[in-house]
Amino acid sequence: MKKAENIIVGISIGDLNGIGGEIVLKTFEDNRILDFCTPIIFASSKTIGFLKTHFKSTISLNNIKNIEQLAHGKVNVLNCWNEHVEIQFGKEDVKIGEFAIKSLQAATKALKNNAIDVLVTAPINKHNIQSDVFNFPGHTDYLAKELEGESLMFMVNDTLRVGLLTDHVPVKDIVEHISEELIIKKIETVYKSLEKDFKIRKPKIAVLGINPHTGDNGVIGSEDDDVLRPTLEKIKNEGKLVYGPYAADSFFGSNNYKNFDAIIAAYHDQGLIPFKTLSFGQGVNYTAGLNKVRTSPDHGTAYEIAGKGLADENSFKEAMFTAIKIFNNRFDYEQLTSNPLKKAPKKM
Repeated sequence: MKKAENIIVGISIGDLNGIGGEIVLKTFEDNRILDFCTPIIFASSKTIGFLKTHFKSTISLNNIKNIEQLAHGKVNVLNCWNEHVEIQFGKEDVKIGEFAIKSLQAATKALKNNAIDVLVTAPINKHNIQSDVFNFPGHTDYLAKELEGESLMFMVNDTLRVGLLTDHVPVKDIVEHISEELIIKKIETVYKSLEKDFKIRKPKIAVLGINPHTGDNGVIGSEDDDVLRPTLEKIKNEGKLVYGPYAADSFFGSNNYKNFDAIIAAYHDQGLIPFKTLSFGQGVNYTAGLNKVRTSPDHGTAYEIAGKGLADENSFKEAMFTAIKIFNNRFDYEQLTSNPLKKAPKKM
């Protein structure tokens, strides 16, 4: 059994011209967080040293060449490159995108090899990371390929959890992607995550409609009647507490979301606009359904304030604590399911 402070949190540094470095450093200004984990930042000592000087950070860093050299009770920096990095805050730069991918790839490899326990990713720029060797819309799609399981973008905080049927899909293509198979798969992923990662027995899930007013009996589209409703009925008949489809325009404003353990939206903005409106700065992007735990803050690179010392680190901090909590919940779940008569020990 791992002690809480020995849970190793890997951190990919994200876009160095954005606010990622700042929010990572600000998070560890409060060294009490080291009572809950041992962090490793995947970057380089020179790069993090520059950021530390720029932001006048007072944290103590332990620079290492391999994970075996990590020190518990300290913020570790694992060197992933030796090159000089020309940081120009607020500027989109393909070279900076290459360093973001180097960090992500090294951290993901460590996660796959169980050298770290969880991964927390700082924001990337989805445009400047594209190359012949990296051709993914973002973190979620890359990790879905590298790790085992069925990935799902799950936006979470203490009182609200929103999953997506489709994530980084152009609006014009959404309907083509939604099928009975996809709906069943995504709802199953959410259901298992609620049980395993959030310790919710018999989860209650709401599903939002695809079209405005869930199609108005076919007047505004037939997909809700032809695909979504029949599939939800099939899932209900299996004994799962799944309800909907609900008209998305009034669902959150009426506070109906408070009656459910999770909400599944049909597409990206349908779910993320209300989620970020209700919890911006406190929300966490969790990649559910994989065999490893990965979280990130609920915001992007924020070039407009990068380098100015104005970034709020709370979402990144929440992402760290959420990753640790899910890691512990999975430990308890595995203990209980492997031996239901044995009470799992506490680790935090």
